Amino acid sequence: MLDYRCWARGIDRSKKVMDPSLPCYILFVLIGCVQSSFGNPHQHNDTRHYEYCVLGAGPAGLQMGYFLNKAKRDYIILERNSGPGSFFNEYPRHRKLISINKIHTGRQNREFNLRHDWNSLLSDKPDLLFKRVSSEFYPPADSFPTYLSVFVKELGLKVRYGVDIGRIRAVQLATGRRYILTDQHAADYMCSVLLVATGLWVPQKVEFVGSDLVEGYESISTDPEDYRNQAVLILGKGNSAFETAQSILGSASRVHMLSSSPVRLAWQTHYVGDLRAVNNELLDTYQLKSLDGLVEARLEKIVIAQRKEQSRRRSGVEKREKKGKLYLTLNKYLQNQGEKNESDVTGEELPGFHYDNFSMRKPYDRVIRCLGFRFNFSVFDGSACPPNSDNAKGRLPGVTAWYEGKNTPGLFVLGTAAHSRDYRSSAGGFVHGFRYTVRAVHRVLEQRHHGEKWPSTRLLTSQLQSWILKRVGEASGTYQMFEVLGDVILLRGSHCEYLEEFPLQALPQLSSLSGHGVSDHGLIVLLMQYGKTKIDFLGRSRAETDWTKAWKSNFLHPVLYYYDTLPTDKDMKLRPHGWPLPRPKAIHHMVEDFLTEWDGPVSHIQPLRRFLEHAVQTDLRSFYAESCFRFSLTHRKPPLFCQHGYLKQQGVAHDHQPWQNVDVAGLTPAETDSDTSEADPALPNYLSGAGASVSSGLKLDL
Repeated sequence: MLDYRCWARGIDRSKKVMDPSLPCYILFVLIGCVQSSFGNPHQHNDTRHYEYCVLGAGPAGLQMGYFLNKAKRDYIILERNSGPGSFFNEYPRHRKLISINKIHTGRQNREFNLRHDWNSLLSDKPDLLFKRVSSEFYPPADSFPTYLSVFVKELGLKVRYGVDIGRIRAVQLATGRRYILTDQHAADYMCSVLLVATGLWVPQKVEFVGSDLVEGYESISTDPEDYRNQAVLILGKGNSAFETAQSILGSASRVHMLSSSPVRLAWQTHYVGDLRAVNNELLDTYQLKSLDGLVEARLEKIVIAQRKEQSRRRSGVEKREKKGKLYLTLNKYLQNQGEKNESDVTGEELPGFHYDNFSMRKPYDRVIRCLGFRFNFSVFDGSACPPNSDNAKGRLPGVTAWYEGKNTPGLFVLGTAAHSRDYRSSAGGFVHGFRYTVRAVHRVLEQRHHGEKWPSTRLLTSQLQSWILKRVGEASGTYQMFEVLGDVILLRGSHCEYLEEFPLQALPQLSSLSGHGVSDHGLIVLLMQYGKTKIDFLGRSRAETDWTKAWKSNFLHPVLYYYDTLPTDKDMKLRPHGWPLPRPKAIHHMVEDFLTEWDGPVSHIQPLRRFLEHAVQTDLRSFYAESCFRFSLTHRKPPLFCQHGYLKQQGVAHDHQPWQNVDVAGLTPAETDSDTSEADPALPNYLSGAGASVSSGLKLDL
């Protein structure tokens, strides 16, 4: 190694002539360095290579990590903070989750219980549930990072903490498209598939005159005493805004809330992102006229300003305005905006000067912004950045129906950030929803990169009714992700393939995404949906109980769509407004059930059987062995139940109830994929009314 200190000392003190070969040596070293740095810019010695990179160790990232780990794929989860779920270390600011943690359901069925457990992630460990860390119905926020830490440890997930990715770019190599992630130490991570699960954590802001005088939800004090006897204006009417308002109701003198749209109540819209009852105490104080209130105005048109200090005389008494007060006015009242200090207004520029009954004419001590969060697009360069979504005010990335970024092949968006697919319509932005969409993405990846078909259950056609009833009575994925995920039943004549929780909007791409083809017999799609008619959800006529009017059901209920051919992209674009799927050849609504079990022999089972018979063009009734014996003697082709049961020496004895012999009669699936949901040890009473002669209430003519 060249000793530069000795070389310098020789020049300064000994005045010796430099070795003529030294410049050549230095030039050779420099040329080598340049060649190594420019020869292959994507193969640095410190580049780490993985098949899958998961960005973010929140609930969505860890859920994907579980599926990749279970499939033994080459993956890494990168997290910028020192532990999982770091968002919940700060938010919600007042430390109370509004996700339901219903532990006691009266049932032991794990799949059914997940309908009412909004915090647990999916795994093959039956006890790895959120109730291990909290038993509260609305748990404390600190319990969520604790649960995620347990999830990581017990499943042995590969998470690397302290990796702050500051740049993401895409490169095209001879082997295909790759994504390169660069961290704070200039270390690179290269992967074939990038799974972005960073959530939403950048505060959403709206620029207006005086917005610099506004405090942010992310930095406000959470001590109610700091708001004692203060007038507070909150910008926003979502859960973060009402959470903040509720925390200071007892200490603030008045709380006003302003946004461009009226309050949307979750129990009216069926969207859990709208205002939840647990946060809505201010609605009481507003409607009962106790100083608090709600106002609508476009934030872009308001002005938050301080009034210029001035003296004025009213009724002979001189009053001096306090400098620290904040006033709300409107853009149209400002005079000479380009020449004046935007932080100050005169009395003539306040709304009260023009309209003495202006609702917000009194000053405020504080103005707080609670407008939610947006996706962090800043870490992506042009080669890897997904576009802004068309909805949600562009706060989210635009993704396909299978959650791949538009124009960014190989980059998938998971969790809350992927909510643009079902924004304000389903639960994809929340743990109890995106745990299922993450599983759907993993199944897409398994088919695309490893040739593993979408998991399916092979059923005899005579078993289809029982399996559908089991699913509508317990399945959690279609229940939580209503109108987004649905079960697809591929009819094959005497048997069928049952695919669970497929993304409905991706139905035209079913074959390429799942690896399963559609036969000439067609397909049935089973999903859950709400009624589309606006009603009084607490009125007397809010629910429909008559099975002959099942299509008028207002609350969540199963709907089956029968297609003789696979819908196309054009069909999907031209579907009726508000429909999750294109118009089918036949449709069947199962009337809503107060108990959400859908097991009534007359109201649910019999109409379902008649619909399925219409779709598969065969008799699906159940028969005792004696009846099958008579049919085999008098009919050239006995009913399908007898073909699959009695003629294979699996008939039902007349001295037992039908549901006690489902295994003997061949009513349980012959082949079940290991990834399907768990079932109760015995099927419930689905067959008690199977032989009843009841006319169908189907709505087949659309």
